[in-house]
Amino acid sequence: MEEERVSRLQMSALVILRVVIGWHFLYEGVAKLMKPGWSAAGFLLQSRGPFADLFRGIAGSPDVLAVVNTLNMWGLSCIGLGLILGCFTRFASASGIFVLGVYYLCNPLLIGYFYSIPMEGSYLIVNKNLVELAALFVILVTQSGRHVGLDRILHVWFTKLRR
Repeated sequence: MEEERVSRLQMSALVILRVVIGWHFLYEGVAKLMKPGWSAAGFLLQSRGPFADLFRGIAGSPDVLAVVNTLNMWGLSCIGLGLILGCFTRFASASGIFVLGVYYLCNPLLIGYFYSIPMEGSYLIVNKNLVELAALFVILVTQSGRHVGLDRILHVWFTKLRR
C-alpha cells in the first residue's frame, strides 16, 4: 500500500487540534490540583451502566479513591503537557484515549440512564468525551509531534543512537 503524504496545511490543522486538546487536559488537571480537597468521588458515585458497581466501589474505598484522585489530577496534567509540547505525543494520545474511555464508561450515554447532574454536550450515545477521544485517535495515528514538537528532536536523537 502506497503511503500518502499529509500536506503542510493538514499537518498544521492536526498540530492545532493537538495543542487545543492538550490545553483542555492541562487545564482540567491543574484546576483539580489547585482545588484543595478535590475528589472524583461525586463523579464516580453518579455512575450508571454496566460498570457502575466498579466505579461506586472505587468511590467507597478511601485508599483506592486517593490513588485514583492523584492519578487523575497528575495524569490529566501530564497528558496535557505532552500534547501541547508534542513530547511523547503518541503515548500522551493513547493515555488520553484511555482516560476519556474510562470517563465515558463511568457515565455512558445509553437509553434508560438518567443522571441527576445535567451533562453538557451529551447527545444520546455521543458526548464531548467521545468526540475528544476520536480526535485523540487521529492524533495518535499521525506524527504531528514530529512536525511541530519535541518528538521531532527525540526522533532524530533516537535515530542517531540506533546507528
